[in-house]
Amino acid sequence: MSDPQSYRPSNLPTDPGVYRFFDKDDQVIYVGKAKNLKNRLNSYFGSNLLEKTYRMVHTAVRVDWTVVNTEIEALQLEFTWIKSENPQFNIQFKDDKSYPFLAVSINEEFPKMFISRAKKRSGVTYFGPYAHAWALRSTFDVLQKLYPIRTCSDSNFSRAQKSKRQCLLGDIGKCAAPCVEWVSKEEHLQIAKDLVKFVDTNPDDISAQLESDMAAASQAQEYEKAAKYRDQIGAIKRSSETAGTFLSQNFSADLIATHEEITHAGITLFTVRHGRVVGSRSWIMDRADVLEGESVIDAMLAKIYTEADVPSEILVDSLPENLEVIEAWLVEKSGHSVSIHQPQRGEKAEVIATVKRNANQALIQYLSRRSNDAAVSGRALEEIATALDLQELPLRIECFDISNIQGTSMVASMVVFEDGQAKKADYRRFAIDDKAGFDDTRAMHHVLTRRLKRYLAERDIDLSEVNVLGGAKPKFAYPPQLIVVDGGAPQVAAAARALAELGINDIALCGLAKRLEEVWLPDSKDPIIFPRHSEGLYLLQRIRDEAHRFAITFHRSKRSKVMLESLFDEIPNLGDSRRSALLNKFGSIAALRKATSEEIASVPGIGEKIASQILETLAELSAPEPAIDMTTGEIL
Repeated sequence: MSDPQSYRPSNLPTDPGVYRFFDKDDQVIYVGKAKNLKNRLNSYFGSNLLEKTYRMVHTAVRVDWTVVNTEIEALQLEFTWIKSENPQFNIQFKDDKSYPFLAVSINEEFPKMFISRAKKRSGVTYFGPYAHAWALRSTFDVLQKLYPIRTCSDSNFSRAQKSKRQCLLGDIGKCAAPCVEWVSKEEHLQIAKDLVKFVDTNPDDISAQLESDMAAASQAQEYEKAAKYRDQIGAIKRSSETAGTFLSQNFSADLIATHEEITHAGITLFTVRHGRVVGSRSWIMDRADVLEGESVIDAMLAKIYTEADVPSEILVDSLPENLEVIEAWLVEKSGHSVSIHQPQRGEKAEVIATVKRNANQALIQYLSRRSNDAAVSGRALEEIATALDLQELPLRIECFDISNIQGTSMVASMVVFEDGQAKKADYRRFAIDDKAGFDDTRAMHHVLTRRLKRYLAERDIDLSEVNVLGGAKPKFAYPPQLIVVDGGAPQVAAAARALAELGINDIALCGLAKRLEEVWLPDSKDPIIFPRHSEGLYLLQRIRDEAHRFAITFHRSKRSKVMLESLFDEIPNLGDSRRSALLNKFGSIAALRKATSEEIASVPGIGEKIASQILETLAELSAPEPAIDMTTGEIL
């Protein structure tokens, strides 16, 4: 029995979808659907579970999920996977019925309309499937009135022919009664053909016809009749929500989308046959696996269709660079025509967006499992220590990144990873004086000097005195075993100079350059190239990316304050004291825009007059620029 907490997922989406639990043999043991995946999946990892649920979650070793647009689509996908996977714990929910179709036996001498759940047979035209059987029956009733072909069984039809007496449906106008020759065989066949054409070409016309009848009944003050039409329109709309049918029943294609991050890409394939998702599969691609000059989509198509069957149509979220070559290869491999294209609008584009969301979720799952795996983190630290020739594992790694916008509002970030995991409590941000102009290496030297001076000042604090006072050792007093800087040789040289100036020689240093992800050491002419599948490189990339993210968030807040100060320059009677008070109160233009006149006036030293001036200035800045016709130069 496994521990469910060992594979409990995080970063769950709140979208509707279908989830699958797998056992240690990678067999699907349970398939379920959810309107909110986060709420539903979290319920499996609580206490007081029912006996069978308890056994299921302890038998499973992992869980994955597929996001869809609606709960109806989740229902159909769940049905499809239960039928195909036959999961052990789905027995109590198993439905041996298929979804209903509207069927017309057009090849019979006297065609009939009926609802079918049986396997399709030749000579019968099918429409559907429909998610709601009750709504299909209501639609069926409407169609009987519009196109009154027979709906009786063959035995009842033969009995009516012999007795020369029509059934009740004929009496109430729901059947043209070909059994008693109210219409000829040819006329009845034409009614059936009209029905097929009507539903096949534009089913929405049923609703349009009923809406017209409803309006006429309402105008004639026949309100009960109008209400009946209203209910029938609602039923038709519900019945048109075909389960899992993204596109028309005639549509069959593979839909492929990617979600790319700096180091990895998630790839998801939806196999759609006859308008329904019959399969979903995701892959994770290490960006290092993609050869230089080759796009992720090119590599992905080659990977998928080296083994899989090739459909006639492939929809992608971005076209491959070598489109014609890949299409020719697929045609040769499959022996039939193949087209690859990127939908720009409509239903197909919506489905591609859904596939892309699933690729994103697959990548989130993979990265979350990988970053929280202690064995993987230990192996990564060992690889880093070996590659950098360290005497011990770098259990504490600090990474520094510089952020700016056109040489202004320069900031730096420091993130801390211990045992391969982020320690956000120790993150730090640094504001940098950029009056002398932007210099990335000068900024790196400045930040490292500030951080290491704090370390030197705090490292000799007597821990016994700290404990007596009930405090903790200052966090800057803990030295890192490895410092990583975002950049190449110049940034590493600047950081090494800061270490040397402070006489620190027991902290390792390296830099990670984005261009080729090479690792630079001080006084080294050539970088270290980690293996393409290295866990050590992945950990360094993750630390560097986290430092960049943290720097960007600080930079945005500082830039917002700079913009606020620029706004204050436009307003008279604002001295240093009033500016400081406004900055402390609001901190950004966005916050100031949301404030009312009373809230601004309540700031010490502002008052109603200056508050009014501030709001007027904000209104002027928010005024749209005049539009200009770029052809004629006319101001519109």
